[in-house]
Amino acid sequence: MNRQRQLDQLKNRTFDLLVIGGGATGAGIALDAATRGLNVALVERGDFSEGTSSRSTKLVHGGVRYLEAAVKHLDKVQYNLVRDALRERGVILRLAPHLAHPIPLLTPLYKAWEVPYYFSGLKAYDLLAGHERLKPSRFVPRSRALKEFPQLKEEGLVGGVEYYDGQFDDARMNVAVVLTALREGATAANYTEVTGLLKEGGRTRGAEVHDRLGDETFVVRAQTVVNATGPFTDTIRRLDDPDAAPMVVTSSGVHIVLPERFSPPGTGLLIPKTEDGRVLFVLPWMGHTLAGTTDEPADLSFHPKPTEEEIEYILRHLQRYFALKPERSDILASWSGLRPLVKDPEAHDTAELARDHLISESQSGLVTIAGGKWTTYRKMAEDLVDYVVRTRELHPPHGCITDRVFIEGGAGYDPEGWRQLVETYGLEEDVARYLNNSYGDRAGEVAALADGGFGERLADGHPFLEAEIVWAARAEMAVTPIDALARRTRLAFLDQKAALAALKRTADLMAAELGWGVREQEALIEAARSRISEAL
Repeated sequence: MNRQRQLDQLKNRTFDLLVIGGGATGAGIALDAATRGLNVALVERGDFSEGTSSRSTKLVHGGVRYLEAAVKHLDKVQYNLVRDALRERGVILRLAPHLAHPIPLLTPLYKAWEVPYYFSGLKAYDLLAGHERLKPSRFVPRSRALKEFPQLKEEGLVGGVEYYDGQFDDARMNVAVVLTALREGATAANYTEVTGLLKEGGRTRGAEVHDRLGDETFVVRAQTVVNATGPFTDTIRRLDDPDAAPMVVTSSGVHIVLPERFSPPGTGLLIPKTEDGRVLFVLPWMGHTLAGTTDEPADLSFHPKPTEEEIEYILRHLQRYFALKPERSDILASWSGLRPLVKDPEAHDTAELARDHLISESQSGLVTIAGGKWTTYRKMAEDLVDYVVRTRELHPPHGCITDRVFIEGGAGYDPEGWRQLVETYGLEEDVARYLNNSYGDRAGEVAALADGGFGERLADGHPFLEAEIVWAARAEMAVTPIDALARRTRLAFLDQKAALAALKRTADLMAAELGWGVREQEALIEAARSRISEAL
């Protein structure tokens, strides 16, 4: 995928929509608009999914906590969010089967009265999912709970309630949505920062964009500009109106990654109530254990970092529930993501802010979409494009079809396709399974690259291959080493020491593909080293 060609199109065409923001929401809008037949462009200040969209809990879910809040407070907004998210969960599992799959989640209970409370709540969760329900929730007796999740503390355990949600690779999903949009005719470029808005007759008609790699500024013209920048929503709104009142509040969600021994390979854990009333997840993820998340007010930052207090918060709760006590030295990686929460002046803390989305339009015509969550990205995009089509009197040849469009790699995905990769290319089983589940029906192309001389692992104990770095540069618009190590592969999110060890080889492979000079390569290596060392 040639980035320069995308930049040329941005400079030389006038678009129906210019979308600012290449996270889940912006990528979803680009895909929705392109599949309707609209001329759409997307620009992203960093890499696709570099912000919040690569830093989630990796769950495709309705949100059991939000349902509890909806029932307790008779909150229709929260109820609608859960209902929509459960429906969208089914869409994602169906259209991106290589990247998303169902996972059982066990809620351990240590008091007898908790059993009917949580069991009835999760049955309501099942009921709300309707025909998109995965498997029915069930009570799990003590002995079964310990068998399914042997790391649990035995003392006082009554049993548990098991329910199903979805799990996915968020960054690869985001990149795959961008690639699908490009396939459908969209134009998109990463590392293109909006520095100003173009106005004609008082109306927003495009944006001034700075290519951060080529150090060039140019104008992108569009009938409508859409602000889909998540936590940075108000930053773009203030380019339009310096006095714009804040719309978004940010909270930090910190996660840590532990070795595989801290969770069984096929079951996750929901800790239903922490010391401040929130929930905590412990999940098997790519051969490791993922634990999080926190929910604390946070300042806006392009590269938020986890604090020691937040890391200790997670460890403290794991130690309360686990027989196997994780320590600070067990942590292989950690990161922080910023949630963009729609501001509610009546809310007392960020845990009470709605995750639902809203669409607003300024006097100059800048359209902003804010709030929401990963699981509802497609519905958010549909609502946004519906709004633009209606208010601009556009007449696209198609309506919304994104609930039927397979995400890149999904159309021909075969869950057993890894076997063919082993047989054809002689790959080890863990590598073949990983490639099949990351690239779907394009895994054979990556495996062929491996067979052609790029078959070495990037790091011992991990399934990532040199071939993926080459593929990322050629086909997935990766243009820096951190793109490849953090978001095309997930090595930097799983094991930061291993990612640092693989950095030089990654840069060498990309330099050969992208034509970097020695100084440029050294600068990119140093930038990636700094980001990985400082928890991304």
